[in-house]
Amino acid sequence: MSKAFVRESENDDEEDLSASNTDLPPHTPNYLTPRGHARMVAELDHLLRVERPKVVETVSWAASNGDRSENGDYIYGKRRLREIDRRLRFLTKRLEIAQVVDPTLQSGNDQIFFGAQVTVEEDDQTYVYTIVGRDETDPGCGHISWISPLARALLKQRAGDTVRFMSPAGLRTLDIVDVHYLPLDPLITSP
Repeated sequence: MSKAFVRESENDDEEDLSASNTDLPPHTPNYLTPRGHARMVAELDHLLRVERPKVVETVSWAASNGDRSENGDYIYGKRRLREIDRRLRFLTKRLEIAQVVDPTLQSGNDQIFFGAQVTVEEDDQTYVYTIVGRDETDPGCGHISWISPLARALLKQRAGDTVRFMSPAGLRTLDIVDVHYLPLDPLITSP
């Protein structure tokens, strides 16, 4: 098969990177908790010091074997190298605009801000949400982005308030039960 049919365009990386930056409001810092910042720095370091050198070594070895057009190690190694480089650019750009906000500094505050752990009731069910940075979201753990509709509705509210907001699923009403500012789970260093 001709390389003209399998070659990726030079602009693919820039398109992926610029599309990923649209999830933050324009001219807004990338707010992160200390834990989220440490995770991103650890991932960047792991990719630079461990992953990328291994892949470069594999690609170099595969290239020395001769015919590259049907050399799976070479083809997939180059593809993996592009993925790693794309992720490195993404992490670098996100860390350049990062602003670390320590939620423990808000301890004792009864108003909801970034880093708050909020307990709410909806339809006789209790939910706990933690408002974190865009790159730290994990809905399964209750970590929601500060730019999500739910977090925007909760921000600046207090325990005892009732919040009504339009979610993608429709109108929701939540009663805020409790607000805490606790350190997040311990840092997991492996990406």
